[in-house]
Parts: sequence; C-alpha cells; structure tokens
Amino acid sequence: MRRFRVLAAVLTFAAGLLAGTPPALAAATAAPAPKVTVAADTYTWKNARIDGGGFVPGIVFNRSEKNLIYARTDIGGAYRWQQSTKTWTPLLDSVGWAEWGHTGVVSLASDSAAPDKVYAAVGTYTNSWDPTNGAVLRSADRGASWQKADLPFKLGGNMPGRGMGERLAIDPNKDSVLYLGAPSGKGLWRSTDSGVTWSQVTSFPNPGNYQQDPTDTTGYAGDNQGIVWVTFDESTGTSGSATKTIYVGVADKDNAVYRSTDAGATWSRLPGQPTGYLAHKGVLDAVNGFLYIAYSDKGGPYDGGKGRLWRYATATGTWTNISPVAESDTTYGFSGLTVDRMHPSTVMATAYSSWWPDTQIFRSTDSGATWTKAWDYTSYPNRSNRYTIDVSSSPWLTFGAHPSPPEQTPKLGWMTESLEIDPFDSNRMMYGTGATLYGTENLTNWDSGGQFAVKPMVQGLEETSVNDLASPPSGGAQLFSALGDIGGFRHTDPTKVPSLMYTSPTFTTTTSLDFAETDPNTVVRVGNLDSGPHIAFSTDNGADWFAGTDPSGVSGGGTVAAAPDGSRFVWSPAGTGVQYTTGFGSSWSASSGIPAGAIVESDRVDPKTFYGFKSGTFYVSSDGGATFTASAAAGLPSGDSVHFKALPGTKGDVWLAGGATDGAYGLWHSTDGGASFTRLSNVDQADTIGFGKAASGASYQTLFTSAKIGGVRGIFRSTDEGATWTRINDDAHQWGWTGAAITGDPRVYGRVYVSTNGRGVVYGDTSDTSGGPGSGGGTTPPGSGACSVTYTVTSQWSGGFQADVRLTNTGSSPWNGWSLGWSFADGQKITQLWNADYTQSGSATTAKNLSWNGTVAAGSSVDFGFTGSWSGTNSKPASFAMNDQSCTAG
Repeated sequence: MRRFRVLAAVLTFAAGLLAGTPPALAAATAAPAPKVTVAADTYTWKNARIDGGGFVPGIVFNRSEKNLIYARTDIGGAYRWQQSTKTWTPLLDSVGWAEWGHTGVVSLASDSAAPDKVYAAVGTYTNSWDPTNGAVLRSADRGASWQKADLPFKLGGNMPGRGMGERLAIDPNKDSVLYLGAPSGKGLWRSTDSGVTWSQVTSFPNPGNYQQDPTDTTGYAGDNQGIVWVTFDESTGTSGSATKTIYVGVADKDNAVYRSTDAGATWSRLPGQPTGYLAHKGVLDAVNGFLYIAYSDKGGPYDGGKGRLWRYATATGTWTNISPVAESDTTYGFSGLTVDRMHPSTVMATAYSSWWPDTQIFRSTDSGATWTKAWDYTSYPNRSNRYTIDVSSSPWLTFGAHPSPPEQTPKLGWMTESLEIDPFDSNRMMYGTGATLYGTENLTNWDSGGQFAVKPMVQGLEETSVNDLASPPSGGAQLFSALGDIGGFRHTDPTKVPSLMYTSPTFTTTTSLDFAETDPNTVVRVGNLDSGPHIAFSTDNGADWFAGTDPSGVSGGGTVAAAPDGSRFVWSPAGTGVQYTTGFGSSWSASSGIPAGAIVESDRVDPKTFYGFKSGTFYVSSDGGATFTASAAAGLPSGDSVHFKALPGTKGDVWLAGGATDGAYGLWHSTDGGASFTRLSNVDQADTIGFGKAASGASYQTLFTSAKIGGVRGIFRSTDEGATWTRINDDAHQWGWTGAAITGDPRVYGRVYVSTNGRGVVYGDTSDTSGGPGSGGGTTPPGSGACSVTYTVTSQWSGGFQADVRLTNTGSSPWNGWSLGWSFADGQKITQLWNADYTQSGSATTAKNLSWNGTVAAGSSVDFGFTGSWSGTNSKPASFAMNDQSCTAG
C-alpha cells in the first residue's frame, strides 16, 4: 500500500472540471424535453462491505459519556461508534456534490459538557483542487444532522500533516468557546458562540512555517501546515468560566509550543522547549500536572525519520526527555499519543512512520520514566510480540503477503497517528492505520506479561476511493471494483467482506477493469504499481489472476476494454499510446488513428468493434482495435471528464456522459455506433452512465446516472431509455463526489452500485421490485395482517435516541398512499423525522407518506427514521396500525 493518499479520482476530477475554457463546439442534436421526476422511489442504501480501506487519522472519545466515540477520516467523512453492534455509523453522507471537499475531516471535537454536541472541521485540500473553503460543522444530535459555519480559508483533511492534532478543541469549562488551528498561515481561530461564528485570534504570534516540500508548486506539499493542536489544562478553570491555560502546537521546528495563561488573551512561546522537531500531539494529564508531547522531524502521516517524546511539568516548567529509545536508534517519528484517564500515569505512543518491518507501540505505566514495546527482537530477525492479531473479520488485511522476518503479516499497522485509550475502560484501546481501525479489549494484559488481542474494530467505516465498477450478468462475482490504494475486490456477496483484494499482481491502485460480456469468466484489470506489470487477466470470473506483459513505455494503468467474447483487448495505458492484443497480452501492437490517453471501451456484441474518446472526439475501430477512425459526431464535451459505455445486447448502442460547466456537459446517446450522438435535453449535467436489469414490461435496460436533472443533483434511474428520470437517492444520501463510475446489476432489478471518493462502494435496492410503466397502481387500504412493521433503535444516548422504521406491504396489491400510527409508552417525543410527514399529540404518533414514496408494491417496503427524546425507559411501541388496520410488529 502507498504511504500517501492523494487520490487519482479527486485529481482527475479537479483537473477536468477546473480547466480553462474549452473551444467552441458545434451544437448537438437534442431530444425532446420529456418529464423529470425529482424523487419517486424509496431506496435502501448500504455499502458493499470492505470494512476500512483508508487512513483513520483521528479517534475521539467523549470524556463524560461512556461508549460515545467518533472517528474521522481524511477523505471519507466522520463516524460515530454504536456500542450495541460494535459498528460505525457514517455522519456526513449528506455532503453534496458541490461541497465534496467537506468529506475530508481535518479535526473533530466531542463536547464532554453536553455530549449531544459534536463539531467537525471539514475541507479536503487547501489548494485549488478543492473548489470550496473549509467549514466547521456543528451538531446537537451526535451528528444525525448538522449546521455549518463557513470559513474564509480552506482546510486540509487530506493534506500533509493531517494526522497531527486535534486542531479543533472545546473549552472543557466553558463549552461555548472553541479553538481551531488553521493551515496555510491563517493562524489560530476562536468561536465564543458554540461554533456559530469564528474570528481570528490576532494576538496569537505564530501561524507556522513548516512545509513538507517548499519547492512543490502544486500547493500540496508546499502548504504551510499551520496550527496543529490545541490542548486545555482543565484544572485552571471552573465550570462556566473560560479555562485559563491553553497550549497550542505550531508547525515550526524552532517554536513548536505556545501557551496562554489568561484564557487566550495573550500568548507566549513555552520556555525551555526542545527544538528541531514538530510537535504532532500534545496531551495533558491534569491529575499529575504533565503535558506530554510527541515529536517528529516531519509532518507525516507517512514521512518521518527521527523523533522524541518529552514531558513538561506544568507547575515547575521542567522539561524531561522521556523518549522510549535513543534518538540515534529511531527511524521514525512519534505520534499516537494518549493517556489512560483511569490511571493517568499510564502513557502510550506510536512510531507512526515505521513502515518496515512494522509500526511500534510504546507503553509506560510510570509517566514515561520506563517503557515497554508491543514487540521486541529476540535474536534478529526474530521477534517476540506482546500481542496477538486476528483479522478474520477483514481477511484482506494480510494483503496476500508472505514476508520474511522480521516483517510479519498482518502488520500491526503503519501511519499510526491516532491511538486512544478509552477514558472509562483501561482495557479498551483503538488506533487507526493507513488501512483500517484496530482495537483491543484486554490491553492491560500488556502489563501482566500476557498478550493483548488486536482485531479490526472497523465494521461500518468504509473509506475507499472508487475508480471503476462492473457487474457481470453471470458467474460467481456480483461486483468487480477498481479502488485506489488497495486495488479492488471481487464481491460474490456485497454484504460480506471479501477474503482478499486482487493479487498476482497486486496493484496499489486499479484504474480500470472490464469483463467479456458473453463470457464473464474472462476479466481484465489495469492499474498502478511501483514496479512490475500494469495489466492482469482472469479466466475464472476474477477468482484467480495472472499478469500480462506491458508494452514499452507503460507507466500507469489507464483504461482497458475486453471484446464481448474475450478474444481480444484494447488498452490505453499511461505513458504510451493505445495498444491492442489477441489472447492475453503476451504481445501488443500499437493502435493507429487514436491519440494517446484516449478512454477506451468495447462494443458489447461485436468482438471487433471498440470505441475511444479524447478531447471532444469519438473514435471507432471495426478491426479489433488495430485502427480507429474519428467520428464526425460534434458537440461532445471538449475535455476528458467523460465516461461512456455500450449497451449489452445491442450492437452500436452507446451512451456518453460528462463535460464541464464552462462547455458541453450532459448525456448523449448513439444508436449507430458513435457515428452520431443525440443529447438528452432533459439532463442538465451527467457524469456517469450504467445499465441494469430491465423493469418488468420494459423493452430497454434500466439506465443509471450520477447527474443533475431538473435542477437537482443526485443518482437517477430511467426505465424508458431516458425519456423520464427518477431520482433514487435523497439529500441524506449524497456521498460527496460520485462521478467516477456507476453500474446497475443485470441480475437484480433496481439495484445500482455507486462509486464514491472516500465512502467506498455504495449500493441501493429499490422498494419497487417490479418497476416499469404503470407499476404504481392504486389500492384500498390493507386489511389486518397485510402489513408488518420493524422498529429498530439504532442509537441511544442520555436523553436522546435514533430509530429506523420499515413498513412492509405483506398483501397482494400495491398501496397508493399509507399512514402508520402508533403510541409511545414512555413519553418519547420525536425531534426530527425523515422520509415521511408526521404528527404527534401526546403519545399518539402518525407518520404519512411523502409525494414520492406513497406507492409501495406488494412484497416491498418503505423506510423512514427519526430522532427523539426520552427519559427513564425507552421501550418500543407495542402495536402499529396502517390506515387504521393493525400491522404485525417485528
């Protein structure tokens, strides 16, 4: 795995949509403007389970409420822990297309004085790749809903230094006061009204000066990493009054730590501090009066060659070097700093940048006077571990590796910048890595000479960037995915974690894949690898793989296409021109008539017809990719932010989506093999196109797209060849940027797989299992037993809870409108409800359909959810009634 996460999907997207004005284009032929339905179906959304897959730079335990835990990711949003299921619930799926950068979380803070409150500082890049400024999101219901305060600068959830922190902090004595450390020389910021407004702390003297690479002109590695953490000494304040002493870490090797002793009015450099290092973490033990600081010579999260741990006595000003190893013996920086709040003399830290042979975790039970390690050498290269590790729930974490000692598989981790001991349970610890979130529940075995058990604690947290998707019509695979950083997976069941990513070869990032339409046992994928082949083939439906041979000059994966019978392949790799081969790539020949870097796809019927696209021109080959001819089709997008696919079962039926706001942008359809295209006038913008199983009675396969239709951004479906469209997601399920890939499932009507840039593969299933024209229908209210209800409390906290309700039509006729009633037994009150209208009078509650989810087919379900308040007990309703007829309660 790569040690960094500047993801190609984001960069391609930014380069395509933020490019200069394209040349003028000829007008495209336009179809009539038919009906657009903004929302008219109820979908259930889940992740195709991978469990993890990316860097977790921050874990935050609430200090006053047990089991209230949050995790932040660099590109995939924030999550809240559900203790009852030991899973994570995503909190930022409502982030929309226009603000996709807000899925990067640079810091998170949970309010210990008011545990329902949580704050997230969001923004992915500080340079032009991110089109919006950063923001601080605030929630009064544990992340179920958010309000936003826009900032006048960008934040960098996926920038260098993102593992330092936390940059956002709440005053423990006066929780209306928050501080935020900014990057890019923007300084220290403060809010005194619970995050509603923010202003710069002009008295703070140092905005930082450290840059990972000052020569980098992209604005990425050259950005000033700024203010990196804020820590309060809660012992210097009283409830209701601002804490007097505050420590702030700055990305400046000579002036890394500052202090205020007057609640932030004035600041000074902490005297006597060590120099030559960056302070990654600053954690204060107010009981013993120690500020612990983890130092590294680099900003991380993947670089760092030397480091130290220091302890500062807050009462005397004494500095003590408590490094667990001599500086000359380090090849890494320190981070992952934590204090056991039940036993404050216990301190832990990580060697976050120790990639080989493994990360290291250090533990002291005497405030850093002495240390032990998670593993030690016996006689090199052999090692003895204080831990066991079980990855059976995420077996791919072995990476299929067979290393030689002292390296082991699975690794204890890498990029381990976040490590936290549960403040209520000394036995529980969680820590983030570059690929997952690990934890243990018997940590104190470490101290008694036993072994502590490490396992993934990551279910529900999905953090992969998706480049391509394919769902074959037959075979054991339900879905193939091409992913950044961990290659991709063959899912035979999207509800289960696959055993391993693609191997032989194992690409760091898979950029494109395809299968032979009439022989889905034949699969091809291409991707990036530091050394080795960039193409691989499978003849058993993706279960096993073998490497092909690269043509001369290949430097990256590019795009690839398979003939429908698997007899030949066309490949457009990075570094050289388009190539074609018969067989499995033992030798390649250069294609003529098509430029290097073109996107390539295959016709799904004719094994000798392939298509290409580059810079506004569509290309066609009828001789298996040997020669291409430019189509006369005009009016297509001038840039390369385009995706196109040929329809299975019909020769020459091609759909093309893409463009940019400063030029042609939309969805085009060709029925003559790309000789001409017609633009759909009812689609404002489109970025992806995919096909799924046709609706009942429909003569054309179902279309899916990530698009803007009727002025609304979303995921859309058409069952009538694009004549009408239905939005199938909602504002609570947007997942930021979804412009890389989409595909329906040819075996399951209505199922769609959606790519995200950080939330993994999301898939949706419709409550309308038949679909198609005229499937709505009306019906009389159901009789007794014609409906069932499942009521599930998905999260509960002091004074509040969240519940999901599923209403199922168990009758034989569809409903045209529904109204579900129940009574709360314990005085619960609904505070917010989604996917339905509701009324509540005392304990009596009624939820009614909205305009778009009133039709429920026989055997189908409709879902809604709500947050509410409770006290004493929170029992489930005893009974439910649908249109005044009783339902079976489950």
